[in-house]
Amino acid sequence: MNSIDLIKKLSDAEGISGFEDKVLEIIKDEMKDYYNIEKDSMNNLYINNIVPEERKKPVIMLEAHSDEVGFMVQSIEANGLLKFIPIGGWSSQQVQAHKVKVENSEGEYINGIISSVPPHFLKNDGKTELKDMFIDIGAFSYEEVKEIYKIEVGAPVIPNVICEYNETSKLFLGKAFDDRIGCAIITEVMKDIKNENLDVDVVGVISSQEEVGLRGAIVSSQKALPNVAIVLEGPPADDTFRNKYTSQGGIGKGVQIRHIDPTMIANPKLVKFIKDIAKKYNIKYQETVRESGGTNAGKIHLENLGIPTIVLGVPVRYAHSHHNFVSLNDYQETVKLVKAIVKELNENIIKNF
Repeated sequence: MNSIDLIKKLSDAEGISGFEDKVLEIIKDEMKDYYNIEKDSMNNLYINNIVPEERKKPVIMLEAHSDEVGFMVQSIEANGLLKFIPIGGWSSQQVQAHKVKVENSEGEYINGIISSVPPHFLKNDGKTELKDMFIDIGAFSYEEVKEIYKIEVGAPVIPNVICEYNETSKLFLGKAFDDRIGCAIITEVMKDIKNENLDVDVVGVISSQEEVGLRGAIVSSQKALPNVAIVLEGPPADDTFRNKYTSQGGIGKGVQIRHIDPTMIANPKLVKFIKDIAKKYNIKYQETVRESGGTNAGKIHLENLGIPTIVLGVPVRYAHSHHNFVSLNDYQETVKLVKAIVKELNENIIKNF
């Protein structure tokens, strides 16, 4: 599968936090002829994991998370509307009137929309909070929802979006690029380096439940126990509301290298090493100092008595909403950088981090 098809397929896959199975199946299918694959009870996926007693080289972990933001059915109203809670971070202004699909008890998807009040009936500022919204599947009673549509409490709800790719702009328009773009990078890099003679061993880790508290990474980093971790993310782009001097997540500006966020300060020596590699291979990059947000790196860097960790990102416009833009060029630059990093790393370099 080529990069474009892989990204589209991963974007389209349904997989809110805790329900990531379809994402993992795509990756397992791509990797099955290349590496050993394991999955744990947290729904973390391990590609080429090597147990500590069999390691002969330092281990580099490439990590991304499989889950996307979505919703879950909390209750069913008498009139057939579905009360829901958000899974992951949503802004109420991005939710109303969008299409969703609800997975029923038979594994089928029922289309619906998040209800909105027509402007004719709005008062004051017209704002509605998430807690006051419902999902409308076109049912008219509790019994209809349960008996005909087979929807139950706890049903996962996914944004109903089909990924598109524009050949002219080289942009994808789809959902869940936070962090399916990271999953695609790991899949492609692991394939490309399969027959390389490296001074390190590379393990791919696809962690679950990042959007609800970095939960999967707590487990996956303890199992992988790497010497260095590279977290591949789909961070929010900022070039639509900041100027060229203050923007640090611009579409088409290359790989985003993160110095800091509230959950982690990146290892400065590792940051310098990666910037030097990017310059050596003529790879476009941009740097960011984040005041908010966090990634699985926040948990990973604290394991194994401290793991040198870096976050590399492909900026995503309108992250944590139904529709996102992401650049194929930024993706390709990130793939190039990750491959260059693992080719250049060795035990002596890692000891100096």
